[in-house]
Amino acid sequence: MKDTLFYLKQANKEAWEARKRGNTPFGAILVGPDGKILLRQGNIEITEKDCTGHAESALMRRASIKYSKDFLWECILYSTFEPCAMCSGAVYWGNVGKLVFGTTEKRLLELTGDDAQNPTFDLPCREIFARGQKKIKVLGPFPEFEEESIKPHEGFWNKNRS
Repeated sequence: MKDTLFYLKQANKEAWEARKRGNTPFGAILVGPDGKILLRQGNIEITEKDCTGHAESALMRRASIKYSKDFLWECILYSTFEPCAMCSGAVYWGNVGKLVFGTTEKRLLELTGDDAQNPTFDLPCREIFARGQKKIKVLGPFPEFEEESIKPHEGFWNKNRS
């Protein structure tokens, strides 16, 4: 558990960095079988107008170029929030064997509401993986991490509400 919270906090550092760059505050890291952090990723810059630039998808694009599918199966992807359907697909196709997330997508929907920048699904990643052919292990949520994962989101969503 101690290691899990350490890695989730590392992913949250990427969320803060993404927010500092003016981007949506999500972060992910890839950890190798030896426990070493291999890749870090926040959401891709808004200015790039990349609707697929979520932290997990961007990380998986980089990881799939750099590492073999066999190696990635032995790795763990840590994400601040439960990956959306697109990012879950990237984890699946990238062949990462284990996913750990801090806070549910359902909770994210409560935070973002109807913000057009993040039309959040209410679709758990476990449901997506269950329909595939791979037995990807999923751990999460971690209630003891939720408050920390939410901090980068405070005041970010629905800024234009009256």
